[in-house]
Order: sequence, then structure tokens, then C-alpha cells
Amino acid sequence: MHDPLHDPMELDDDELPPQFRKRRRSGGVGGGGGRTWLWVTAAAALFGAIFSGVSTADFISHLDRQVHSIHCSFIPGAGAQIGESGCRTVMMSPYSSLFRDSMWGGLPISLLAFAVFSYLVYRAVDLALSDDVTKRHTMFLVAATILPVFMSLIYGYISSSIIGTICKLCAGIYICSAVLLLGAIMAHRAAPDGGHWPMGGTYARWFGEGVAYVAVLTVLYIALSPVSEKSLEGCGTLVSTEDKSNILIPLGKGGGAEAIAVLDPLCPACKGFDNRLEASGLGKELDLDAVLFPLDSDCNWMVKESLHPGACFVSQAMLCDKDAAPKILAWAFENQEELLAAAKDDPNAVKKRLKDTFPSVASCVGTARAKNKVNKSLRWAVKNALPVLTPQLFVNGKRVCDEDTDLGLEFTVSKMLEGRR
Repeated sequence: MHDPLHDPMELDDDELPPQFRKRRRSGGVGGGGGRTWLWVTAAAALFGAIFSGVSTADFISHLDRQVHSIHCSFIPGAGAQIGESGCRTVMMSPYSSLFRDSMWGGLPISLLAFAVFSYLVYRAVDLALSDDVTKRHTMFLVAATILPVFMSLIYGYISSSIIGTICKLCAGIYICSAVLLLGAIMAHRAAPDGGHWPMGGTYARWFGEGVAYVAVLTVLYIALSPVSEKSLEGCGTLVSTEDKSNILIPLGKGGGAEAIAVLDPLCPACKGFDNRLEASGLGKELDLDAVLFPLDSDCNWMVKESLHPGACFVSQAMLCDKDAAPKILAWAFENQEELLAAAKDDPNAVKKRLKDTFPSVASCVGTARAKNKVNKSLRWAVKNALPVLTPQLFVNGKRVCDEDTDLGLEFTVSKMLEGRR
């Protein structure tokens, strides 16, 4: 007498009901088509593991706090570049990892994806090589493949609607997830009926194996990830926070710690920093002021050529009307690529756009008074011996190290704020 809680396909022939004996002799997987779809599922999971593995490797390479190339291509391992890309933007965003305030860089989502895809490769291959596969077996595979599809929908929405860019590696993962689910569904449809014998024990074992894949990789990553040796005292301090020339621009007053951000309104890195700070929620814990430091030779004698042409005019506009300054900065960030392109041909094009968009600064931008305000802002930076770069962040007078303003932003600033909290 067989155990009804046991998977019937694991019993000997003489213990099986006649219909199961017949299916076992016929191969059980619903013919060649069903097995083919299982191999398709395994291949999709393999490519998903490769895409997520490359993404994880890029993330890990940045744990040394240096600048490295990032792969951003539909061909895994190709398209490595150091400059700005959709993949770099996504990786540097707070959505690329978990627990960023408790460990430097956090736990990358791509590592969890790699674990899930790796397990699905194993599970699909195991079923494809088995002689006795029924709908009772493929049902688990369908349920398991829903997870990467669900997460792909969530992160696809975050990338397109919140971050504002699509990572090609991520898009590859999304496509693999869709093919994965399709293959599992088709294999399930092709598989013969499994009867009514419960498979609770088998499902629990398979689920436990999947959890083990994720848990082991997570524990290994946390155990082997480098511990921060950089002092949380920061990389220098301000000589003086006095603002006798009235050049500090308030960006957010939430009753938190005093903070100063040194920004160039047409600096792509500043835009990324601003997005990360806002998404992290740390801005609510800071009384944040901005010091404008345009890397534009039109007004900044410290740069030999304009890295961000037109930034002088945007800085003038912000200093001309401090009440409108946050809106002007947001507008500059939103239209940054367009403004930079226009300024390369004609710097005055930015001035015209500012006057048309913000009438309150029309009579001020371009005047000697406005230029003097920007000059005083630059003098403030010189007085505090600031390096010629943007962005920079000071919390309670301590400078957040440059390498901690991207992946390590939440961890570093959170640690700096622990005493206040």
C-alpha cells in the first residue's frame, strides 16, 4: 500500500496505479515538445543568471570606492564604459541595493536575482532530464518563474518612471524573465496530468532549496564584503560656515543637521547626487543649503575651459531670486542635456531660456550685480579651500568623501547622523 503523501512518480512500478505505469513507460513529460520547453526555460534562466551576474560583478568592483567601467549592453560582458550610462545611473540609485544605511553600498538586488536564476536553471534542467514529469511537477516551475517576472515589472516601472532611464543589462533580465515564464507555462501545458496525489512534501523541499540558494549567496556576500576603513569623520572640514556675503541658497529646512552642498546646476554628477539624496530620504534629516560653484570659465577663473557652459547664467538666476532658486535648480536638472547642448553653440541661449521661463530674474541675469553674486560664491569656496569639483556635501561641517557620495551615500550620512538621532 503506497503512502498518499508521497509523490506517486517516485514509487516502484508495482505500487503505481495503471495510468501512472503507462505514463512512466511513455516518458511522462508530454512528448518531445514538453521537454523542449523545459530546455527553453533552462536557457532563459541561464541567460538571466549571466546578465545578473555581470551586473553584480560591476557592483562589487565599486566596493573599493574607485571609479570602474560598467557593462551596459544586451550582449553580456560587452559594452564596458567609464562614462555616464543608463546602467551606471541605475546602479548608483538607491533602488539597486537593500540595507544601504547599514552596510556600505548595501546588498545588491542583482545578487538576489543571480541566486534565483541559478536555482531555476537547476530546477528546469532537473525536470528536463527526468523521465517522469507531470503537471504536478511543472506547476511548481510555473509558480517559481512568476517571481522574476513580478520583480521585473516592479523594477521596470522604477527605472522608467522614477530613475528615468533603462539599463540594458536590466532589460536583458526582464526579457529573460518573460521567456522563462513562457517556457514554464508551455512545458506545463504539454505535461500529462499528475492525478490527485499531494506533493506538499516535494514542493516544500524544492522551495527550501530555492531559499537556500538565496540565503547562502547573501550570507557569503555580507561576510566577504569589505568593511569600511575610511573614517566617518569625513575628508576634511569647512574653515568657516559664515555667510557674510549672503550666498547660501536654502534647499530644504527640515530642522535636521546643518548641511551644505556644493553644486553646479548643469553638472550631470550633481543631478545624479540630488536624485540619490532625494530618493534616500536623508534630505528630510538635513537643513540643506547650496553653494553654487559653476564649472564654467565664463565666470569661474579656476577652470581653464567650460566643463558645463551656461552654468554661470543658471547660477546668476538662482542668486538673483533665492525664493525661486529651488525651482530654477530643478528646471536646470530636468533640462540639463538640452541646456548644455544649446550653450555649446551659444551660451546666451541659456540666458534667454532663463528669462523666458523665470520672469522674476529677467532684469537681473547678465548684469554686473548678478556676476558679482556668483563671484562671491566662488570666493566662499576659495576661503574654505574647496577642491575644484562638484558635487560636494558637508554635514555638520565635515566633508563627505567624494567616493561616498554615490553607493555609500546612505551608509556614510546615516553614520554621521547617528549621534543626532
